Amino acid sequence: QVQLVESGGGSVQAGGSLRLSCAASGYSYSTYCMAWFRQAPGKEREGVAAIYIPGGRTTYLDSVKGQFTISQDNVNNMLYLQMNSLKPEDTATYYCAAGFCRGSWEIGLSRSLYNYWGQGTQVTV
Repeated sequence: QVQLVESGGGSVQAGGSLRLSCAASGYSYSTYCMAWFRQAPGKEREGVAAIYIPGGRTTYLDSVKGQFTISQDNVNNMLYLQMNSLKPEDTATYYCAAGFCRGSWEIGLSRSLYNYWGQGTQVTV
């Protein structure tokens, strides 16, 4: 049973930084993609960053390039999202997600790629 548990959300002033963490367990594939999505009230859930594991290839939503950084720690089965220069429009519930990827070419930000989800962590700017 795959479990994803996010932490690190909170309230921060505009221009501040937060680091989200996702603890993953129970994943049996040797290659997969993990991602961070966000959903603001009244809006669709959107992917903001994804990473292919192993290998580390990443992709980002255009509006967060240079602002957010996704990373992973294979040893401890952790996924991170470093968010800098936060803006009010970054306010949302952030979700960690995982899905099978045959190779790095499959990395993406489409919800359909991911079939495991965390419960979300709130970020308020």
